[in-house]
Amino acid sequence: MSTSASVQRTYSPIDGSLLVERELMSAAQLEATLARAERAAAAWRGVPLAQRAELCSKLSQHMIARAPELGELLTRQMGRPIAYTPNELTRGFAERSRFMIDAASEALADLPVSDKAGFRRFIRREPLGVVLVLAPWNYPYLTSVNAVIPALVAGNTVVLKHSDQTPLCAEHYVEAARAVGLPEGVLSHVVCTHDQVADLVRDPRVELVLFTGSTAGGHAVVRAASERFVNVGLELGGKDPAYVRADADLDNAVENLVDGALFNSGQSCCAVERIYVHASLYDRFVEASVALTRKYVLGNPLEAATTLGPLARLAGAQAVRERIAEAVARGARALIDESEFPASRPGTAYLAPQVLADVSADMRIAREENFGPVACISRVAGDDEAIARMNDSAYGLTASTWTKDAQAALALGDRLETGTVFMNRCDYLDPELAWTGVKDSGRGCTLSKLGYAYLTRPKSFHLRVG
Repeated sequence: MSTSASVQRTYSPIDGSLLVERELMSAAQLEATLARAERAAAAWRGVPLAQRAELCSKLSQHMIARAPELGELLTRQMGRPIAYTPNELTRGFAERSRFMIDAASEALADLPVSDKAGFRRFIRREPLGVVLVLAPWNYPYLTSVNAVIPALVAGNTVVLKHSDQTPLCAEHYVEAARAVGLPEGVLSHVVCTHDQVADLVRDPRVELVLFTGSTAGGHAVVRAASERFVNVGLELGGKDPAYVRADADLDNAVENLVDGALFNSGQSCCAVERIYVHASLYDRFVEASVALTRKYVLGNPLEAATTLGPLARLAGAQAVRERIAEAVARGARALIDESEFPASRPGTAYLAPQVLADVSADMRIAREENFGPVACISRVAGDDEAIARMNDSAYGLTASTWTKDAQAALALGDRLETGTVFMNRCDYLDPELAWTGVKDSGRGCTLSKLGYAYLTRPKSFHLRVG
């Protein structure tokens, strides 16, 4: 991506070609967009919930029906293989939007309190107004649907800003909104600079900012928001750990953890970035992980056989290469020869997957979010050491344990500093469960019925009727 004085350009990581060129919005255009969103909010909140839910369901279905087309465009924008990109809409996007729409009637229902003679008392959830959604490039539909659909269902209007790497995704949302008849201004999108985003965050018409992205980006949003009292929800980075206990099903753990580390070239906030394996299984786990990693196919993501595409940005690939080299220099073992993946070439965004064994806690690759296709594996002696290593991080998004003992998994989960605890699975968002993080992984909550609490404000009604 590059930005001139007035133009935003998006280059495809597949071959570096110019893919999208859009004019940056002027201050007057941004002002007009916010004004429309504010006007629309007053009417939209008065639309019955059932009608809002029906329109949002139609919006979702309209986008799902275009999954093959939108999937290909997504591949061209950020490099994920076309074998997977349509699934972002037909699976995760569909599942999350459907659940949040279905859950709205209960989540937004008036909350009664105890009976009191002569009075009617209850708490109502009312919409906030204009919600600014700042969405990333790595899963542009999956991350944005967490905010966009429930915010609209709850009676808010949404101004959507997608990453400059995936600008077409925001346009597809607005196209769908128009196609299904959402009123003007209920869902709009903007194309603007980071400085202009900060201005939007500071604008008093924006009642809630929902940001998904890097921890550094989250800090920038909080700095802008600090100048006024505006709610901010942050879904930030992760350094998600896994612990393979001595009693784990080894084959199942290898299959899922390698996929959790490498899928989407590791470009996921909940990718498995640290794997701690009990000493009794360590050598076998490492050997099996290397064998499975060698089955991946790195290449042109528009080809059906490709299972790993380029990273979305060259700078990201270069940063991962540097961390791998540093780790090896400090004693880690790189078990995949880059030459085994001919498409992997220095100076390009194509990067071979890597299995690093004997990773120590003081290595940068074990502490910073990599956002690359690297499985980092360390040996541990037992539960206590594993928990200490898993919690030894600035992040806390998800953590998984691999064991046949459910009670042990629950006990370990109580000790983990994380937003989600998994047993024998990883790298998945269940829309019925709250998606949240601790420490530098963010604050707030999306998905589940609890997610609606952050998209509304409580209003108490205390009526004397006797």
